[in-house]
Amino acid sequence: MRHGKKIAHLGRTASHRKAMMANMASSLIEHKRINTTVAKAKALKKFVEPLITKAKSDTTHNRRVVFSALRNKYAVSELFRDVAEKVADRQGGYTRIIKVGSRMGDNASMALIELVDFNDVYVSDKPAKKRSRRRGGAKKTEEAPVAEVEAATEEVVEETPVKEAEQTTAATEEASAPEATDSTEDQKEDSSEDNKTD
Repeated sequence: MRHGKKIAHLGRTASHRKAMMANMASSLIEHKRINTTVAKAKALKKFVEPLITKAKSDTTHNRRVVFSALRNKYAVSELFRDVAEKVADRQGGYTRIIKVGSRMGDNASMALIELVDFNDVYVSDKPAKKRSRRRGGAKKTEEAPVAEVEAATEEVVEETPVKEAEQTTAATEEASAPEATDSTEDQKEDSSEDNKTD
């Protein structure tokens, strides 16, 4: 039984698994995204995210801890130089797993794992909104501008239906006036034709 054993063994011995995780993490840091199976991607996410958190504070001790896990000095320098700078304001969730279907040979479910801040499609230049941890949502100081904006929009909304109503009544009056004259002329012609036949 394997009760309480949460580590994904991935069909490998411990030494093989540690070496594979070190290689995959180094590749992820250097290339910013890699393709692998879903199980390996999930295991890699658990392996690499604590290392990225350690890289946010550049100390000798943290560099040695990360190097003992990665075993690649080029990946360590890249992690502390480029990656840590980009993820400095992010609290966690540095990687994203995207499932991409099945592998052709053995039908294994494949995934793309990437560093979130290095994807140009999803990342924009807008500053991240700070979320409040309180239940009330936004802070009270931010409520005043929202109330002013709502009041301004209500004024615009009230003016718009009045103008539209005036325009629609004018249009219906114009449309009904020619119809009324046409119908009276038709009635006169019909009555004159009736008079001629009599």
